[in-house]
Amino acid sequence: MILHARWQGHRRSSKPTLVWLHGFLGNQQDWLPVQQAFIDWPMLSIDLPGHGGSCAQRVSGFPELSERIGATLHHYQIRHYWLIGYSLGGRTAMYYACRAAQPGLCGLVVEAGHPGLADEEQRQARFAHDTLWMNRFRQLPLPAALRAWYRQPLFNELTEQQRNALVSQRSAGDGHALAAMLQATSLSRQPNLLSELQQLPVPFSYLCGEWDNKFIQLALQARLPLHTIPAAGHNAHRVSPAAFSDRLTQLLRQPV
Repeated sequence: MILHARWQGHRRSSKPTLVWLHGFLGNQQDWLPVQQAFIDWPMLSIDLPGHGGSCAQRVSGFPELSERIGATLHHYQIRHYWLIGYSLGGRTAMYYACRAAQPGLCGLVVEAGHPGLADEEQRQARFAHDTLWMNRFRQLPLPAALRAWYRQPLFNELTEQQRNALVSQRSAGDGHALAAMLQATSLSRQPNLLSELQQLPVPFSYLCGEWDNKFIQLALQARLPLHTIPAAGHNAHRVSPAAFSDRLTQLLRQPV
């Protein structure tokens, strides 16, 4: 089974395909403002299960999710590619790059994605946290669940107008589908990929908004190859697409 995706660009281009993976609650259109700077690259923007055009799909966990990403790349005949992922999409990209990548992976760029928890106590705490949100997405009207979601400290930099815009934009989703995806890809179920990331044979870069203190500290402690995006918080590519595009352009020039 393949995931819903949007193809852009010319198949005869000599450049690798940029494969974009969105965050939880989003869809492949979230990347459009950034993608305007890469119109001369072939690109594939994927909707993850429970989201966008893949809303009806369910997966059991990261291995099955990676199988579907691989099948999708094969369907579009993608032989050389970069993975670019934000948050959940970043965690998905890291898992895929470390444990399931098809030949032809040229590089990995992750924006504010967690490489994995270090111990069982942290996993149990995260499982309890995610279970609370699974229940909210299943039981509450989706706009109410979204309003609560974007009140989390991670999104403190959002203005009320920005928060309302996100709730309005995301309210077309399916709360049960989102809960199922959250259950399948909870950070509590993700392996700690840090040692594997440090041994990747391709370029790996980690991006964060300069106001995203949680993930900047995580990156510094884990010694990830950190690059900060000015005047942005957790969702830097949404708030500062031009700055994000500029930095990404620099990273894509790295030799493979």
